[in-house]
Amino acid sequence: MNETIPRICNPRLHFSRRLFLGGTGGWMLPTLARRLAIAAEQEPDPGKPPLSVILLWLEGGPSQLETFDPHPDQSSGGDTRAIQSSLKGVSIADTLPRVAEQMHLTTLIRSVVGKEGDHERAIYNIKTGYRPDPTLIHPSVGAVLCDADDAGADIPRHISILPGGSPARGGFLGARFDAFKTGDPLSSVPDVRPRVDEERYRRRLDDLSEILEKQFARRRLVDLQSNRTLQMASTEAARRMMSSDQLSAFEVAQESAVTRDAFGDNPFGRGCLAAARLIEVGVRCVEVTLGGWDTHVNNHALQSSACEQLDPALAALLTRLQQRGLLESTLVVCGGEFGRTPQINPAGGRDHWPHGFSTLLAGGRFRRGYVHGATSAATDATGPDGHVAAPVEIADIHATIHSALGLDPAHEYDTPIGRPIARSEGRVLSECLGDA
Repeated sequence: MNETIPRICNPRLHFSRRLFLGGTGGWMLPTLARRLAIAAEQEPDPGKPPLSVILLWLEGGPSQLETFDPHPDQSSGGDTRAIQSSLKGVSIADTLPRVAEQMHLTTLIRSVVGKEGDHERAIYNIKTGYRPDPTLIHPSVGAVLCDADDAGADIPRHISILPGGSPARGGFLGARFDAFKTGDPLSSVPDVRPRVDEERYRRRLDDLSEILEKQFARRRLVDLQSNRTLQMASTEAARRMMSSDQLSAFEVAQESAVTRDAFGDNPFGRGCLAAARLIEVGVRCVEVTLGGWDTHVNNHALQSSACEQLDPALAALLTRLQQRGLLESTLVVCGGEFGRTPQINPAGGRDHWPHGFSTLLAGGRFRRGYVHGATSAATDATGPDGHVAAPVEIADIHATIHSALGLDPAHEYDTPIGRPIARSEGRVLSECLGDA
């Protein structure tokens, strides 16, 4: 047996095996390796649609009544007060005082309606624009964007920070478009730094590449001399990432204490700061997750606690993008899988409510200072017909995001099951775009 094989299987090569075989999200596969060769550091053109997306994912179902759609002094309003925002005539909850100062930069949709009241199914629906289908896994917005546009970075172009239980997926586009998962930016990104000296590292890479290349070729009966496999291209993509200066975008400690404090001294705040830094080096989609919104008991206190993290981070993110001229080329989306009931239950909580909740968008072609739709203050409404004015389907939000990204929502994919499917089945909300 070749003596190099035991060395390759040595557990001390943990970083090499996992990274090169795609264990950290499947991004380093041949197609992405080919795309990573394209130049990444391009100056954003304000005349073009946004080139990047930042999704602030509020997992668990944030209450619209404690965030962007308060109804103070009403039985549905609970203990939340309203404060005037920077957008004339528009108030939001007093739990978000810093965001209130940035509302003139945003489009607020207060009338989102869905058909899924279960967490898992609703998350799938919101992240893909489609309801769950047992025959097909649909791609998330970040996967769609990365598939459609070659421009990128040496590091993964689709990243999920603090991914929780539902990181964005590539779906039928392939695992190579799954989000690269990483944790609190306070810690180092795992599996991207060699654990041995440079000479041994390069020798191991050479051995690994040679053996895997032969294994892949043998399985496919490929003549290595005339028709090499693409495993080497995948390995080169991994090498490029491990040596890239762009990895420093994760290192939020490089920012001043004033900047870090503005985002919030917590994992979510650091995640939002890292998201801004990653967009600046060419990453296309960054998802940052904040949990703590599933408030079936003690709703007001728990929603307020979650808002204490969301408020500074979202406000600082919008401010930074605006000040650096990146808001024109970056789309920010903030929301969760559904809202909370107008009724307060006996435990002081609010339950799942897909019949009228809020999603906040900013940047790119989205109108600044625009509010779409409204919800009733009544507690006895049983569905969207009685609760929401100008309802917006989840598919409509996806169609509008695709349009704002310069992508045709009606574009059809050839899926693995042989059935063509559109990027989105919704309608573009032209009233929410700046060219309305």
